[in-house]
Amino acid sequence: QVQLVESGGGLVQPGGSLRLSCAASGSIFSINSMGWYRQAPGKQRELVAAISVGGSTTYADSVKGRFTISRDNAKNTVYLQMNSLKPEDTAVYYCNQGRTTGGTYYAGGSWGQGTQVTVSS
Repeated sequence: QVQLVESGGGLVQPGGSLRLSCAASGSIFSINSMGWYRQAPGKQRELVAAISVGGSTTYADSVKGRFTISRDNAKNTVYLQMNSLKPEDTAVYYCNQGRTTGGTYYAGGSWGQGTQVTVSS
């Protein structure tokens, strides 16, 4: 079973940047798609960004142009670079290992513990 460990969250002012990391183990990282989700208090978990095996990326409309997902297969790690952060980006961020079919990311069953991102002045 895959284990996922997120890191890199914290408190940042509006307009600031953070880079999240997710280290995966227990699976063949390079043959799986990866996704970043977030969940704000009182809201459903939502897909923020995903990257396929081939490096194709998709983003939620709310983060397009501000967030960038990338992966390093040699390190079994996926990243989420977040720029121009807004208070509405405040949430717990989770990574997920899943699959991409027809350009759509489908979440797998394993989740990390999440990392808190708080955007506030």
